[in-house]
Amino acid sequence: MTRPLYAIGDIHGQKTMLEDALARIDRDGGSAARVVFVGDYVDRGPDSAGVIETLVQGRAAGRDWICLKGNHDRLFEWFIDPDGPKADPHLLVGYHWFHERIGGAETIGSYGVDLPDRIRTHELASQVRTAVPDSHAEFLRGLKLTYREGGLMFVHAGIRPGVPLDAQDEEDLVWIRDPFLYDPRDHGALVVHGHTALDHPQHHGNRVNLDGGAGYGRPLVPAVFEDGQAWLLTETGRQPLSPL
Repeated sequence: MTRPLYAIGDIHGQKTMLEDALARIDRDGGSAARVVFVGDYVDRGPDSAGVIETLVQGRAAGRDWICLKGNHDRLFEWFIDPDGPKADPHLLVGYHWFHERIGGAETIGSYGVDLPDRIRTHELASQVRTAVPDSHAEFLRGLKLTYREGGLMFVHAGIRPGVPLDAQDEEDLVWIRDPFLYDPRDHGALVVHGHTALDHPQHHGNRVNLDGGAGYGRPLVPAVFEDGQAWLLTETGRQPLSPL
């Protein structure tokens, strides 16, 4: 029997949901459980700062937590870069971190910084950089892009089909949707990801999408992988997560 491996999808500032998900994992696997977080800790929800602090404190206490980088986390990291804020060229024209569909305003608000009607980008970045604890900035810079264990590969957005798993590009790992979501091939591992919000997590045979839409107020439901099977951890315990 293999050791169970737990995973949590996109959190998006939902600290209370995160605490509930972690409590479910502790009840199922104990405080020594290995947990993989697939990224997007910030934006949209009310307490991005609290989410990051929970993860920072947990890892400092010795919890076996593996934290991956999501596109929203990278947007935050790049905005507070000491060399000056950087824009992500993957964003649609007219979009930016503070666009209402992205959610950066909620993130800086959780650090006590308001988004005024008129301010220079570099001035706002300086304010945010001052407000963000060094431990949070270090957390963002240290996030991994992938994690592999057994027949599982964890990543934020997905992979580029047909490219070896060890040769994937960062842009795809944090941003891809098409063609990954519609490719039925065996990728050489079961890809566990988030990024594309659903009404609830789904198993598609060659991939598992754990983004159940917490960023839009829907439940954050952790998953557990053990002996080639997958479950969701609900309030009443494990529920099978079977391929569609």
